[in-house]
Amino acid sequence: MRTVTRSALTLASAAVLTLGLASTASAATAHRTVTDGTRTYALSLTAPNTASATGANVTVTGSGYNPDQGVYVGFCAIPAGVDPADPGTWNSKPTPCLGGQDETGTTGASHWVNSDWYWMSPSNSSPFTESGGLGSFSVQIHVKAKISDTVTCGQAGVSCAIVTRADHFDSADRKYDVYVPVTFQ
Repeated sequence: MRTVTRSALTLASAAVLTLGLASTASAATAHRTVTDGTRTYALSLTAPNTASATGANVTVTGSGYNPDQGVYVGFCAIPAGVDPADPGTWNSKPTPCLGGQDETGTTGASHWVNSDWYWMSPSNSSPFTESGGLGSFSVQIHVKAKISDTVTCGQAGVSCAIVTRADHFDSADRKYDVYVPVTFQ
């Protein structure tokens, strides 16, 4: 009887472990081509498209960015009228964002990538890795379903995404917005 019980527990443990591995976040990649001045940039943003509703730290990578234009990498509500699959609709700043515009790095919910001023906020910023006039990055940010006291992803029609957007030096510029929608388990 003990052997049967142990075998059943072993099988149940293996099944739980397998389910746990199967439910880990998968990655998605969003692309956008923009022209800034005389130069064209093929932006690519890769991030998990599923996460635990209670929160998770995720790695986000990007390439093809203009290293002269700083960006925030963060987790934000998708504005009304914005279709993450259609850059032609990206006319509104992604907001609200988890942790707000976290220039000091206190929340871990965003990261500032820039090649000029990253030294001003060493706990929350880093320079682009540059090659051939293009910038790339790999950063970690924290995501969770509850963005604020009044905004929760997946409730009341709120959809959310891991995004890049122009930093606070040019926050009205929508050229560097890229969205990877995220759903929560």
